[in-house]
Amino acid sequence: MLVLTRRPGQYITIGDDIVIHISDVQGANVRMAIDAPKNIKIYRGEIYEAILEENKKSAAQTPDADLSKLIKE
Repeated sequence: MLVLTRRPGQYITIGDDIVIHISDVQGANVRMAIDAPKNIKIYRGEIYEAILEENKKSAAQTPDADLSKLIKE
């Protein structure tokens, strides 16, 4: 993990096409603006974790496929 200190008006680049701008810092809150291609999905951490949990629940409820029906003898 990389830990950086940035001030408002400064930015961080990730690869060639993602830029994170530090917009404002008020106490323990940091406001960021993210420039990224539209095909990059960006989620807050708690939302991403909820999506992962929901996917796990859904996968557990889906019965396993019977692949023997697909095999032609």
